[in-house]
Amino acid sequence: MNLHEYQGKELLNSFGVRIQRGIVASTPVEAVAAAEKLTADTGTSWWVIKAQIHAGGRGKGGGVKLAKSLEEVKNIANEILGMHLITPQTSAKGKLVNQVLIAEDVYYPGKSETSEFYMSVLLNRGTGRNMIMYSTEGGMDIEAVAEDTPHLIFHEEIDPKVGLTGFQCRKVAFNLGLSGTAFKEMTKFVFALYTAYDKTDSSLFEINPVLKTSDDKILAVDSKVSIDDNSLFRHKDLAELRDKREEDPTEVEAREYGLNFVKLDGNVGCMVNGAGLAMATMDIIKMAGGNPANFLDVGGTADAKRVEQAFRIILRDKNVKALLVNIFGGIVRCDRVAQGIVDAYNNIGDINIPLIVRLEGTNAKEAKKLIDESGLKVESVILLQEAADKVAEVLA
Repeated sequence: MNLHEYQGKELLNSFGVRIQRGIVASTPVEAVAAAEKLTADTGTSWWVIKAQIHAGGRGKGGGVKLAKSLEEVKNIANEILGMHLITPQTSAKGKLVNQVLIAEDVYYPGKSETSEFYMSVLLNRGTGRNMIMYSTEGGMDIEAVAEDTPHLIFHEEIDPKVGLTGFQCRKVAFNLGLSGTAFKEMTKFVFALYTAYDKTDSSLFEINPVLKTSDDKILAVDSKVSIDDNSLFRHKDLAELRDKREEDPTEVEAREYGLNFVKLDGNVGCMVNGAGLAMATMDIIKMAGGNPANFLDVGGTADAKRVEQAFRIILRDKNVKALLVNIFGGIVRCDRVAQGIVDAYNNIGDINIPLIVRLEGTNAKEAKKLIDESGLKVESVILLQEAADKVAEVLA
């Protein structure tokens, strides 16, 4: 589950991470009121207006602008709110901006220059350990930095038996070239950031940039936070932060029915039980000359109602030219899935695309009998290769 920038910053601040302060607004009038309050609280006379969408690269798309007067705050907020912001991380259509963050200007003049750093905390899947990745090249695309100047990317892996140590926090500050007050502030920042990541069961905390101000404060100017969906039962307060407007409506609906669904751009719908089998099924479709239209795992406790809903979700995609059902009955019973297929056919009406069904495992014989006696136009197969051949045949 992704958080908006303002939500991520509030979460960071609750763990002691110093942040660029701001107030979220949904209308130009609220934006002006937020700017006035920020001025009263922080003394700032300039404000940064930031579109709040779940995508990076907002500045490149015109979603981050500086305002030097309340009139500019109103005009810029009016310009950004309601726009479809297109960034390198959105579709060609872009994402609708429903909120903006009115943030204080933290690039104020002082006795020394400001510096921008990159920092993230994530799991290193190669080693199975959390790691802090950081660079002196903040404010830039970290992918480009890694490709062009890999020596400027640093990593600090965390031993799960020990946790993040003071030595590691100091090493981060040293590699970033800091000294004096800024060095001490960075060590505190790193420890607080890692604690926030660890205690919230997150999969990613990315701050770009981390700013050293002209008076040696270290603060998060941006935030990108992803919470592990599997941990939300432990964090009811975080689950309430989900913004469904930022997610695919079909995926939101599928989640409400207990379906694991991800929409893709292909032409063959697939309904499978188990993530591993789903991946193998998608490979089969690809090898047969098709392209998967979705990833859909009905789970190990699928019943007829859930199967019918899965059918409805898949068939809503007009690009789907064939549908492959591949169920291995371990925990789930094949006859329940078969009944769901029959019910879906009868309740939805005429399904005008080829339907290929492979049911193996618990109650597979009963399932085959149900489908054979239903009178449905279904291609029944037993082997994975047969499923692949049928996909190739119906797409020819």
